[in-house]
Amino acid sequence: MVVGFTLLILGLIMMVTPGPGLLFIFFGLSILALEIEWARELNKQGMQGLEKIVAKLKSIFLRKK
Repeated sequence: MVVGFTLLILGLIMMVTPGPGLLFIFFGLSILALEIEWARELNKQGMQGLEKIVAKLKSIFLRKK
């Protein structure tokens, strides 16, 4: 759990400094989701949002062919 919080905090710091902030936030939430319900819900919502973005990008790129 300490590793998850550490990655989450590092990700938040990297959002305003150079670095892969979103990636660290995602990994931190994924680790925390193993034990904490609110992190599991945030992780689920994030994955659903990512799936929507990917589907939209696929439709845009497939339409151009």
